Amino acid sequence: MASADPPITAYASDWHAPVLVAECCDLLGQRTTATGSGLPGARLLDGTLGGGGHTAALLERGATVTGLDRDPAALEEARGRLAAELRAGRFEAVEGNHDEVDAVLALTGRTFDGILLDLGVSSRQFDDDARGFSFRPGVPLDMRMDPHAEPDAAGLLNESDEAELARVFKEFGDEPKARRLAAEVVHRRARQPFAVSDDLVGAIRAVLGPRSGAPEFARLFQAVRIAVNDELGGLGRGLAALRDRLEPGGVLAVITYHSGEDRLVKHAFRDWSTACTCPPKQPVCTCGGVARGALLTRRAVTAGDAEVAVNARARSAHLRAWRRAP
Repeated sequence: MASADPPITAYASDWHAPVLVAECCDLLGQRTTATGSGLPGARLLDGTLGGGGHTAALLERGATVTGLDRDPAALEEARGRLAAELRAGRFEAVEGNHDEVDAVLALTGRTFDGILLDLGVSSRQFDDDARGFSFRPGVPLDMRMDPHAEPDAAGLLNESDEAELARVFKEFGDEPKARRLAAEVVHRRARQPFAVSDDLVGAIRAVLGPRSGAPEFARLFQAVRIAVNDELGGLGRGLAALRDRLEPGGVLAVITYHSGEDRLVKHAFRDWSTACTCPPKQPVCTCGGVARGALLTRRAVTAGDAEVAVNARARSAHLRAWRRAP
């Protein structure tokens, strides 16, 4: 990070500590739209507003930002934090899901010079036991980003069949003993439905052994959270819609924390940057043969040691960016 940049913790709050802030601002500033380049004057969409950390940095650098989040508590937090910018008309907070941007009425017909996604769970959501994201003892199994959505984590664990649970643990948690863990969950819920974190921790320990601890719990609780919120399916559906909301020359930047998310983003950006996507043996091109845009990051951008030292969550962050063709 350049010496002129604010300290790494400058945009952190009790709600959340945003990661790779300077890197996000730099990549979003690489737009080449009709409104210019850089961030001053840019019209941006922060599709994961959270507590407003990234948005605060973008506003400070001269952009106008629309913040989108499906968590009403996050919207309230950001509106309070950015009240001055809200009154000045440089910021607005909209309730909705970035995976379903075309269903958000407030964004109908609107396009942007840049779009940012910071996927995953905010620090406040994780620390609030009532939200049920943590494996701390006695925490309810909820994990919903949208508190009105169904099912919650308890519902998923109690109602999914054994094959579906095994798929969740294997695909989203990279768990080699996924089938055994799924069978253990089914066996235990027959005696007593899963309700709190201890229930899932007990099943994990029964299969992985008494020495299993925080790394295993974090990985498998994350797998359940991804399934509850359909995070990978939603991301796969939503990326193209977000791409189509970019102005020509606009930038889409995405921060991921899970290998499945990063793989989806990497492959989408690569495909959009390829001139011909027809099967290799197809004799005649039928896809149009024109790339939709270009990669701005050949490899994922990751946090440096200094940032990881003050924000452990940054360790697993991967930032990729793509620019739509002018």
